[in-house]
Amino acid sequence: MEVERSKLLNRLMTCTRDILRTQQGLSEQDNYHEFCKLLGRIKANFNLQDLVNVENYAEWIELVANFTMQSLNSWQWAASSMYYLLALWSRLVTSMPYLKGDSPSLMEANVPKIVHAYLTSRLDCVRAVLQNGITEDPLDNEGELQDQLESLPHLFRFQYDKTCVLVCSLLDPIAKGFQDWSTGQPPGQDARQLSVLEGQLTWLVYIIGAVLRGRLSTSSSETMESLDGDLSARVFSLLGVMETGLHQQRYRETSRQRLDLAILSFFQSFRRVYIGETVMHSSKVYARLGERLPGIRDHLTVLNIIVKTITNNLRAYGDCDGLIDASLSLFQDLGSGYMSGKLLMKLETVNTLLQHHSSDRFDFLRQPTSFRSRTIFYNTLTKLLFMEDTPTKFKTFVAPMQQVLVGLHTASQSATSAQAVRQSVPKETVMGLFRDLRGVVSAAGNRRSYGLIFDWLYPTHFPVILTCLEAWSDSPEVTTPLLKFMAEFVQNKTQRLSFDLSSPNGILLFREVSKVLVTHGSAVLQRGNVPDIYQHKYKGIWICLQILTRALAGNYVNFGVFGLYGDPALEDALKISLKMALSIPLNDIIAYKKLARAFYSLVDVLCEHHTSVIAACQQSTFAFIMTSLETGLKALDVTISSQCAAALNHLAAYYFRHVVAAVDVNSPPPAAQALAEHIRQTPDMFPSMLKTLFEIVLFEECTNMWSLSRPMLSLILINEEVFTQLKSQFVSMQPTEKQQHTSAWLEKLMQDVQRNLDPKNRDKFTQNLTIVRHEFKAKG
Repeated sequence: MEVERSKLLNRLMTCTRDILRTQQGLSEQDNYHEFCKLLGRIKANFNLQDLVNVENYAEWIELVANFTMQSLNSWQWAASSMYYLLALWSRLVTSMPYLKGDSPSLMEANVPKIVHAYLTSRLDCVRAVLQNGITEDPLDNEGELQDQLESLPHLFRFQYDKTCVLVCSLLDPIAKGFQDWSTGQPPGQDARQLSVLEGQLTWLVYIIGAVLRGRLSTSSSETMESLDGDLSARVFSLLGVMETGLHQQRYRETSRQRLDLAILSFFQSFRRVYIGETVMHSSKVYARLGERLPGIRDHLTVLNIIVKTITNNLRAYGDCDGLIDASLSLFQDLGSGYMSGKLLMKLETVNTLLQHHSSDRFDFLRQPTSFRSRTIFYNTLTKLLFMEDTPTKFKTFVAPMQQVLVGLHTASQSATSAQAVRQSVPKETVMGLFRDLRGVVSAAGNRRSYGLIFDWLYPTHFPVILTCLEAWSDSPEVTTPLLKFMAEFVQNKTQRLSFDLSSPNGILLFREVSKVLVTHGSAVLQRGNVPDIYQHKYKGIWICLQILTRALAGNYVNFGVFGLYGDPALEDALKISLKMALSIPLNDIIAYKKLARAFYSLVDVLCEHHTSVIAACQQSTFAFIMTSLETGLKALDVTISSQCAAALNHLAAYYFRHVVAAVDVNSPPPAAQALAEHIRQTPDMFPSMLKTLFEIVLFEECTNMWSLSRPMLSLILINEEVFTQLKSQFVSMQPTEKQQHTSAWLEKLMQDVQRNLDPKNRDKFTQNLTIVRHEFKAKG
């Protein structure tokens, strides 16, 4: 085997060497691209030790190095192919520690040339783009840019001291030229020169950030940390220049926006490596930063610089979605870490932000295109707020939202109808409010923080929610964020919805859920043809199904109370939700992934905890639900097929326990009687599902076999005669010579399995099924 591998490698290297010598076929771009992929795959399949032992390795690696440098300089031609070449060199460098023997790798001679070619070609391309009017700037291709940056750390850190000298020698004069523009356009310079400088700095900042990130995957030393500090100091120094003089007037310029994106990328890298739970704060990087920039003393100072930059971006780039998203993503990552979050709360900048965060200070909150960002913004701020037990601060924090809610209440009181509210309140105000509220609620991670929000909103402001839902019932721009807020509000993640034993809050909350579902559901079901059926109908429906599912499965409501005291809230919520679901063709349910997952999640919860609801359905409704389950079992989405299997398992197990194996056969529960009647009217339903499950498990590649096996035992025990018939069918489907083996395998399925659904018995069945499936796959 090794001899064959060696022959293959020799042939590959000889052939690629000959192509590199003659350049035959490389003038065709498709050939060029595939050739680059081939070079990359050589290292993916062979290690460096194998390569250096090949006789023509020295010539081959030299030719590959020259080809790589040529490709880097031909950046327009080879843009999409560059990743494979850089990845090749990155893998070669990472293999260096494992190289044995005396055969030279020649990395020391070639890698510095590759690094130099990459740096200079990036700087040259900025000028070429501007001078030649090229419309596709490599900096705007996020995918290719990130692919390149991923390969850089190992290359640049290979001879890090020399690389740092090279980077600094290129960066320093560019930074000096950039600083000269602070006071205005220098004499004799073209007006476009500043855009060139910004573009070149953008590349260098991206590269430095990528190299810093490489510390996580490469060995490091105090010397390397000091070098990280040298490079980082230059980026932090650049920040000060960017906020002075003429540079403060360039926020609308594309080249300036690209530079700010690069700064945020650098901050993300610095955060991952030098700020966080696992970071040694005595790191040499801070010592070197302090030497070069006396104002930076430690990680807290760096955090303050980062937060000020984020805040400035949020103020300056109100209508630049890319920068807003990147800034908020960085802010969210900082706030999500326990240690970094605690550090943020020590900063005056953050405390000021918690007190002053309205649209008066941040223009992006006014922009319709940035409405999605509002949720992230308020999620991060609220997480930081809840790191301290400060009810007073919470009241101050939500004051802007409180003002909007009070305004909506006043408008609803003075209006003659819900539709009249629509005339007096801007739609954008309501859209923004519920995105903000969703961000606030999603940040509540425990009972204390959720309790603060619940006591603030309920019962005072819930009538406003219904009013908005009625007033803008035909506007998904309003109803979607409103319903998503409700879906978040009722979700009992981390057991945050934990009310006192004497508290009726769980029941009261479900009543509000019921009102929301009935209000939206009634409006949706009355609606005729709509221009975009997903946005105007299906999206709202799946969010409603998600709301009900979360409320039913939240374990904070005793649902028996509703029937005991004649409260129709539960019945109304279930009826309207099933009506909404049944109004959608099954093909459409399957076609939209989020809709399918919401629908099957609800069916799963109903089958497990509210079997009587399924059993009480009309025969046509019951048949639709069961058909949808069988269809879902065949879905390619593993989550959906697992949900369907779980739902079917609950239903089949209920039927087995209360009908087939009931203690008192003569007086089963009403739900069991109703379910038995459904089964009587559709006798082929359970057998068909069992056959479907067997076909999937035995004949298809399924990664969720355990989930699919759970309902199979219940279905077998319900009707063992059907199981016997299925075994005969499967045996007869096999070639004559394999029928005896197939029959023997299937007989093992029920070996040592009892006629019950105890957990141990289920596990034994699943174990047998796994063995049968393995034998069937191996020998069938």
